[in-house]
Amino acid sequence: MEQFTYQIGIEEDDERLDKWISGALEELSRSYIQKCIKDGQVFVNDKPQKASYRLKVDDEILFQIPEALEPSVCAEDIPLSVLYEDDDVLIVDKPKGMVVHPAPGHYSGTLVNAVLYHCKGQLSGINGVLRPGIVHRIDRDTTGSLVVCKNDRAHRAIAEQLKNHSLTRSYRAIVHGVVKEDEGTVCAPIGRDEKDRRRMAVNERNGKPAVTHYKVLNRFREYTYIECRLETGRTHQIRVHMTSIGHPLLGDEIYGSRRSPFHLEGQTLHAYILGFIHPVTKTYLEVKAPLPAYFEHLLQIIV
Repeated sequence: MEQFTYQIGIEEDDERLDKWISGALEELSRSYIQKCIKDGQVFVNDKPQKASYRLKVDDEILFQIPEALEPSVCAEDIPLSVLYEDDDVLIVDKPKGMVVHPAPGHYSGTLVNAVLYHCKGQLSGINGVLRPGIVHRIDRDTTGSLVVCKNDRAHRAIAEQLKNHSLTRSYRAIVHGVVKEDEGTVCAPIGRDEKDRRRMAVNERNGKPAVTHYKVLNRFREYTYIECRLETGRTHQIRVHMTSIGHPLLGDEIYGSRRSPFHLEGQTLHAYILGFIHPVTKTYLEVKAPLPAYFEHLLQIIV
C-alpha cells in the first residue's frame, strides 16, 4: 500500500480535504478520493476526517492509497476529433476535461477507452494494458493535439524523437499580466515542489532540465496571448515556467495566485501544433489543432 504524507502550509488553509487531495494527486478522480476518505484511508492529525473537512495550517495528512488491481480497460464508443490517421499513427484533438489514460478512479471515459474502440484494439503494447498506444500525454484540462501509436514500431520511433527533443510541439496560452519581451526562453530545471506535493516547481537541486521558448502573439490590458514551444516535456512544464517568470496561465488553479474573472475549467492551454518524422514514410508530418471555442471566445472578450 502506497502512503502519501504532507503538512499543510498557510496558503492551503481552509481548503476542503477532498479538493486539496484532488489537486495534489491529479491522476486520481475526486470521486475515488472521496470513496477513500469514506473508507477511512485518509487521516488528518492521525484521525479519519470527512471529505468536507476544512484544512488548517500545520495539519498533517496521511493518505493510504490502496493497492490497485490492474483492471481490464474496456473500449468505449466516445467521439474523437481526428486530426490525422493512417495505419501507424492516430493524432487526435483532446478535449478539455478528458484524462489521457486510466488510473484509480478513472477507468472509463479516458482517451485510451476511446482509442481502443476507434482503433479496434490495434494499438502498441509497449506501455502496458493501461496505456496502449500512448507515447506522451497532456494534462486533463489542456486541450489539443496528441499522437497515438497503432503498433510498436511506430511507438519506438516517436518515443525516440521525444527523447532527443526533435518533435515540434507548439502550444497557445493566455497568461496573467503583460509580457514585456516579444520573445524569450525559460531554461530552468523542474521537479516536485518540496513545500507543496500538489505542485511541480523550478527545482535547482532535484529537478530535471527543462526548456520553454515563448513568443508574444497579442497583448491586452491585463493578459498576454502567447505561443510556447517545448524542447523538453516535463510535467506541467509551461505552467511552471510561466509562473516562474511572473505570468501564470489564466485559469490555472494550481499555479495561479490570481483568481480568474471568467468561468473556466482549469488552465487556458492548448497543444496547437504537433510535428514529427513519420515512423514509416520518414517524411515530416505536422498537424494543427484548432483553438477550442472557449479559447476563441476569451480572445474576443478580454481587453
